[in-house]
Amino acid sequence: MAEELRIKNGDKQEMYETLLPQIASLVGNETDLIANMANVAAALKQTFGFFWVGFYRVIDNQLVLAPFQGPIACTRIKYGKGVCGTAWKETRTIIVPDVDAFPGHIACSSASRSEIVVPVIWADKVIAVLDIDSDQPDSFDETDQIFLEKIVELLPHQ
Repeated sequence: MAEELRIKNGDKQEMYETLLPQIASLVGNETDLIANMANVAAALKQTFGFFWVGFYRVIDNQLVLAPFQGPIACTRIKYGKGVCGTAWKETRTIIVPDVDAFPGHIACSSASRSEIVVPVIWADKVIAVLDIDSDQPDSFDETDQIFLEKIVELLPHQ
């Protein structure tokens, strides 16, 4: 794949539809999970300009910061804590329109206003989460959920 994304300007769905095959090409022949996470985070940040995009990996029963794009972040998150830990515990995508209204939200940045967290599931086990924050309230919806779940499914399983 070329080192440049080609994204069709349009609505959110059209942008995801253009991005999805490019991410598939980008990660398809690479077996290193960290390299793939880094490129997925960069592609999402470049395409949508999200405030923060990154991954947390499950290591020793906690989420540990992995490749990301954006300001510095929390390094470790406990199981079931915050949006990321809750998505891991519940094994489901969580959309938070207003982070201040989410019980137990972990404020890694006071600029974050809304969030979506998508678990990366291999063999029925969460191995990581994709975390995306916006500095605007109510930034994420079902379209984001559908396409972000497809994107994490593209990560080659080891």
